[in-house]
Amino acid sequence: MHSLERIGRYRLERRLGTGAFGTVWLAHDDELEAPVAVKVLAENWSHRLDVRERFLAEARLLRRAGSSRVAQVYDIGELPDGRPYFVMEYADAGTLADLLDAGPLPVPEALRLTALAARSAHALHEAGIVHRDVKPSNVLLRTAPDGTRRVLLADLGLAKSLAQASGLTLAAGSAGYRPPEQAGPGAGIDARADVYGLGAVGYRLVTGTVPAEPGAVVRPERLRPGLDPGVARALMRALEPDRERRWPTAEAFANELERLASAQAAAVRPRGRSRTVALAAAVAAVAVAGAAFALVNRPSPASGVGVEDATGRIAVRVPDGWGRQLRDSGWDPAALGLPAGHEPGLAVADDLTRWQDLGADVRGVFAGLSEHGDVTTRVDALGHPGCHYDGARAYTGGRWHGRIRAWSDCPGGGRLTETALVPAGGGQPQVYVQIRQRGGGDATDRVLGSLRVT
Repeated sequence: MHSLERIGRYRLERRLGTGAFGTVWLAHDDELEAPVAVKVLAENWSHRLDVRERFLAEARLLRRAGSSRVAQVYDIGELPDGRPYFVMEYADAGTLADLLDAGPLPVPEALRLTALAARSAHALHEAGIVHRDVKPSNVLLRTAPDGTRRVLLADLGLAKSLAQASGLTLAAGSAGYRPPEQAGPGAGIDARADVYGLGAVGYRLVTGTVPAEPGAVVRPERLRPGLDPGVARALMRALEPDRERRWPTAEAFANELERLASAQAAAVRPRGRSRTVALAAAVAAVAVAGAAFALVNRPSPASGVGVEDATGRIAVRVPDGWGRQLRDSGWDPAALGLPAGHEPGLAVADDLTRWQDLGADVRGVFAGLSEHGDVTTRVDALGHPGCHYDGARAYTGGRWHGRIRAWSDCPGGGRLTETALVPAGGGQPQVYVQIRQRGGGDATDRVLGSLRVT
């Protein structure tokens, strides 16, 4: 490819990836002042009219889908050398394949992400399109303006209209993710071909392994001992070689995965109460114990309000409007199912009296330290009834790393992020952080970056 610096009004910044027929670039739209992804047909295929038409067909199908669950096409054009390109929304949080770099995901998260991918596929099917190449690298993650995460289905290079797909006979798709009807000449395909691919995605997220060929798939509970039998059944039904025995639609598969994810999150109940309720009680215990500190007029040399717990072991800085009330008396990690005890912890918010109520207009932070147990596993199993789970992303700070889980559309319109932070070198102590926010902007990374533990 000749050196490119600009394509129309789009200033190219770096290559995001190269596929069989084209290259995708991260670019900047100077007029709208926004990042975009630009896909350009490869030079070696520019003379092939059939490949050119297939490239343009992808853009048309993405546009035709017209769904927020599918990568959006903003523009289309042609380079001076005649090669076509199209401009799409940029998925800044990577792909499901990127999340798998650290191994299999927590089961509830794997189920929720697969369910969101299934709803994306259902949106395509509703528009009369079958994807034919559903796999982790084609499921994108994007940060929305309000800080939540969206799951997008992309790369429709093999996609066809369902009317055309019923007569397809050529092999297509990726090994491990394609159903038998796509692996060779046959009687055509329908939307259930994508259900198989979605089942393979879920299997990979849960086990960390690409499924074997259709009919030879190792049951997921053998690769992940202790896996709930219902989860195994749901995945294996999606991976049935006989499409008549699969989930009838991607939507039906998504519904079952979401039910299972909720059941998984609610399965661990300390002393008969859900973890969500117990955790809210633990935070409330911090909020009601000890003396109240009014922080509105507390001076700070940097932006925001700096606070610390009573022991001085935990310190964090929060946006100015959040720092009205502080409770610094500690917490009991038993709320997460960890060994009981009194550990350092703090809660700071604009109204701590309403912290338990997810419908309340509250902005603030809870941070609790634990010297014992696996905080990450416990936090990954948490659920928040009434809120929509948006997925997770990796976080790496100077000393800490973890996975930030995001929830939006809570009762009253609020949103919540939470994470278990582990020292970069592993071991203890570990820290649970929950952040409540409303409105535009996302302070999660800023708050976590300010956290200090001694």
